[in-house]
Amino acid sequence: MAKNVLGEDLETCSMSPRTGFYRDGCCHTGAEDVGLHLVCVELTDEFLAFSRSRGNDLSTPNPMFDFPGLQGGDRWCLCVQRWQEALEAGMAPQVVLEATHMSALEFVNLEDLKKFAVQR
Repeated sequence: MAKNVLGEDLETCSMSPRTGFYRDGCCHTGAEDVGLHLVCVELTDEFLAFSRSRGNDLSTPNPMFDFPGLQGGDRWCLCVQRWQEALEAGMAPQVVLEATHMSALEFVNLEDLKKFAVQR
């Protein structure tokens, strides 16, 4: 069983919309996941606009990739590098620590993730 950044079992990020590189609802990763979709985030309209401005339009549906298009309030497994980029730009979305894959810690600091943790 995969672990989250807290060392516990990885929880589901979102089934609606169905997220994850493998579209299993979790931020699982593997050799095929070159984008490293590791960070479960709660999206905001501001972050979506930021991502679009950086060349990654997450709002427009793309059925060819089973991608529904996202909106503020959705949870999504975000590429860890995109989250770090957003952090550095002051635009980081909130993080669901329990659903964020432990491999994210190879790229981002746990304390930074905790600063943006969704409160349960």
